[in-house]
Amino acid sequence: MSEHYHDAADMKLLREMRKLAPTEYEAWVNLDKITGRDGAIPRKYRELLAIAIACTTQCPYCLEAHAKAAKAAGATREEIVEASLIAAALRAGGGATHGAMALKFYDAAVAPAAATTA
Repeated sequence: MSEHYHDAADMKLLREMRKLAPTEYEAWVNLDKITGRDGAIPRKYRELLAIAIACTTQCPYCLEAHAKAAKAAGATREEIVEASLIAAALRAGGGATHGAMALKFYDAAVAPAAATTA
């Protein structure tokens, strides 16, 4: 067993995954290809978006791949940091707004019968 959950050797298992589910694997590979190209959003910004998303999904492999690709596309260290901190801010916002939803559901819940019959 490795000393941590994310081991670079795990990537070798992708070959086996390709054999076990070839159609789904190819669909995933093709989805991944949309990041590394120019479109209405230039490649550099696609890679910065991918870094921000990888920060929220917490995928170390995605972070490594997209950080390297962002550098190759001309992104700066400052842009990498800003993208990651924007992701952190939005993730924190999600926590706060879900807290508000929890409060709404709490307030909407019917009080237990024992508390209302006293």
